[in-house]
This record gives sequence, C-alpha cells and structure tokens, in this order.
Amino acid sequence: MDRLEKCFADLKKQQAKALVTFISAGDPSLAVTEEMVCLLESAGADVIELGVPFSDPMADGPTIQLSSERSLAAGTTLEGILATVAKVSLKSQVPIILMGYLNPVHAYGYERFCRDAAGAGVDGLLLVDMPPEESDELLGHARSVGLSIIFLLTPTSDKARISTVQKLGRGFIYYVTVTGVTGQRQVVSETLAHELAKVMKKVKLPVMAGFGISTPEQAASVAALADGVVVGSAIVKLFEQFSGQKLKNELKKFVSAMKQAI
Repeated sequence: MDRLEKCFADLKKQQAKALVTFISAGDPSLAVTEEMVCLLESAGADVIELGVPFSDPMADGPTIQLSSERSLAAGTTLEGILATVAKVSLKSQVPIILMGYLNPVHAYGYERFCRDAAGAGVDGLLLVDMPPEESDELLGHARSVGLSIIFLLTPTSDKARISTVQKLGRGFIYYVTVTGVTGQRQVVSETLAHELAKVMKKVKLPVMAGFGISTPEQAASVAALADGVVVGSAIVKLFEQFSGQKLKNELKKFVSAMKQAI
C-alpha cells in the first residue's frame, strides 16, 4: 500500500474526509515552498498538491496564473521542484502530488521524469491537459516506478470518459466542480450533488472535488458529497497578500479552519 492509498484508507477508517491543499511550487521561492509543505501538513492537510509553474496555464484563473508568474520569475524549474520534494520527504510523510501541464514533463522526458519524481518522493502526477486516452506512454513509465497518474472528471464527462479514468487512474480522481478555470467562487453549483452522486456510483477510486472552494462552509458542503475536497486559489491568494511570519500565521489559520469544517 503506497502513501496515497494508506492516507485514504486511514481516513475511511476514521470516517473522515480528505483535505487536499494546493500551492504553487516556487512562489515566492522553493525554500519557502519546502517550509510551507510542513506547515500545511501540521495545519491538517492530508495531501499536498504542488503546482508546477507553466508559461501558458490555460486551466487556471488569475490567482494561480499570477503565482506561476512569480514562481517562474524566481527561477523555478522542474528539477528544482523535485529537489525540494526530496528535502521535504526527509522530514514528512504527507503524500505529495505534482499538478501542472504536459509540456514541462514532456520536455523533461517521461521515463526520466517518472524515475526522478518517484525517487524524490512524489506520490502522484496530475496533468490537466493530458487526456487519459493519450496517456499510454507516460502511464507505462509511471506504473513501473509506483507513481500514481491522477485524472480529472468534470460535469460534462460522459460514461466513456468516467470508465476510462476509473480504469487508468491511480490514487484518486479529481472532480472539477464547475466548468471553466480555477478560482474562488461565491456559491457551490446547485447541481453538484446530483453530478457527484452519478460519478461516485461508477468509480472505486476516492473522489476529491475542487475548483472554486474558498470558504469553510463551501468545503463542508462539498465534503459531504465527495471523499474529500481540494482547496487551491483561496490558499494561493494568501501568498499574494502576505509574506514571512504573517503568511505562516494566515495559512495555518485558514487551512485549520478548512480541515475542521470538513
């Protein structure tokens, strides 16, 4: 049983829901990222997604786009992110997912990336622009080193896509609660309960719901429908607003409130 499987199995025993938190790796620096992963874990995050910055983040709203720009301006590279994960893995056992776009991984080389990522302590990879139907090469290399490839489902996913994601995916399924880009939203979709129930009947992997969850109240309502929630833009916004000890204080307070709510 790998760390992701153990995490979700333990939560199921406790009848608890998972809190998955997202931050952009390298915003404002990789040294801060290393520190913040440990802080997020201590505040209650069960799984941590590290965003790999990319120059054309088409699925991301303004908040995460700006964080990617700050990260790239600081000189963040995929090699640097893997080195940071390796440092974190020496002092933490929290499952770590890299989330981003296909281009940087393709440029790095699938076989080399999977080997290096698994060696650094990365548990999974989610590439938002890689259709599962075109993932064979990457999946082969990932499975050989025990790296989970995580896929997205959305409100518009049909039966064939749901079946494919259940068959090919590992770790968990990321369910996008709304159509459009990432970002904080004022309300949760009125049709979400029906849509999530339909998906969860057809899949065995844990389902984490995300995109737009920005308050403890929203997190609680979505967690009641899924196996867990993903919170991204609302956390990344704190990196835009604060720094130093103030950032640590605000981050810990916010993530703790989210975990308590679910």
